[in-house]
Amino acid sequence: MIDRDVAYLLTHEHDSDVEFHSLASVGVHTSADAYRVQREYVRLQAKNRATRAVGYKVGLTSKVVQSMCGADGPVAGCVLADSLRQSGAVLDLGNYGQLVLEFEIAVRIGQEIGVSEPIDFAAVSRIIDAVCPALEIVDDRRCNYAKLHIPSIIADNVFNAGIVLGTFATHWPDLGSARATAFADGGVVGRGTGHDILGHPYNSIIWLAKHLAESGESLHAGDIVLTGSMIKPHRAAGTSAIRFDIEGFESVNVTVRPHSANSH
Repeated sequence: MIDRDVAYLLTHEHDSDVEFHSLASVGVHTSADAYRVQREYVRLQAKNRATRAVGYKVGLTSKVVQSMCGADGPVAGCVLADSLRQSGAVLDLGNYGQLVLEFEIAVRIGQEIGVSEPIDFAAVSRIIDAVCPALEIVDDRRCNYAKLHIPSIIADNVFNAGIVLGTFATHWPDLGSARATAFADGGVVGRGTGHDILGHPYNSIIWLAKHLAESGESLHAGDIVLTGSMIKPHRAAGTSAIRFDIEGFESVNVTVRPHSANSH
């Protein structure tokens, strides 16, 4: 199948709540195959939903998540504007095949970095203008993590179904040593530090900028980037109140409610 056909297939499977499965049988074998399909899928979603891309997610950045998924490096997906939410949002389980929340540091890009411009810690420090805690909304469609096909995850936009953003801060502590705690219904479900994101969240931005440059793209002012999960992802079914704290920032939280008549 051609890339556009696979993108239509993915759209149909999401709309029909089809369980996630490998796309190898329809020609998605390599990361190159997968990113071509992802671009078509994101374009189709943006057109169908009358929205636009506003940033990126970098996934599989911690050893815990890489081990869980059988991956050896990061992957990237796209974030659409209509999927952005603010702290305090209510998420309806009925709108997702399987809702999972990831606990992340989000950054806002303040200025573009050129495709050919060297990217290092100094460059990242210069282009970021704000930081906040964030919850990534993940819909893994009941996938079997013991049998994941990484190119298929990439093609499916790395399971991104949105972001819940905390309050952006324009001054922030060292993100590498930042300590974080995740809570579900008042109980601690995980702890982590910024070092769990590729050694430092800035490394995630460096990786993404290089990844985008390979296809002639770059980061732009206003882009929001999720740098990767600091804590093991949390399956939201069975919980109702999720809070994520990073020292030095305001908390970000969501309410999860059971399937309602208004969900699809």
